[in-house]
Amino acid sequence: MTSALLIIDVQNDFCEGGSLAVEGGAAVAQSLTRLCAANPDQWDYIVVTRDWHIDPGEHWAPPGTEPNMVTTWPVHCKADSHGAAFHKALEVVPAAIVSKGAHSACYSGFEGTDDATGDTLAQWLSARDVTHVELVGLATDHCVAATAHDAVSAGLHVTVRLSHCAGVDATTTAAAIETMAAAGITLVD
Repeated sequence: MTSALLIIDVQNDFCEGGSLAVEGGAAVAQSLTRLCAANPDQWDYIVVTRDWHIDPGEHWAPPGTEPNMVTTWPVHCKADSHGAAFHKALEVVPAAIVSKGAHSACYSGFEGTDDATGDTLAQWLSARDVTHVELVGLATDHCVAATAHDAVSAGLHVTVRLSHCAGVDATTTAAAIETMAAAGITLVD
């Protein structure tokens, strides 16, 4: 069994002080550093994903309008900005960095490509015979859930470590957990 830990979008803009902050984002970054340090041989690969927006169209609310926080969002994770950088408390050495959303709204890491090879996440994992993935990161009810569902669709065995994730909203997080469970995704603390 070849496995990968997928760390989803632990970026400054999604942590406290960022333009689209998730409460507990910085704590997730810290917990992931501890998790990886304590379990250096648990996964064959560590992959990090990131929003890397250049011009994502209507994903960013038009200037002068309030984002609806469903389909439009504040400007966040603009490519090469401080907000798009990984949180300083996240201290891991990834085998791949997968960037997504340059010119569109992207929630799933499977919509992104590896910065080094240009492979999609599915191609990158397949080329390394990865069959099992564990997901952690931000946010449970958006990019973590979307990536988990796409991982199942790609034929992978999927686990989400909920204690190493944080959600935007309690209601949408509970709904996302329910849909992930219904899709056969293993949910653990």
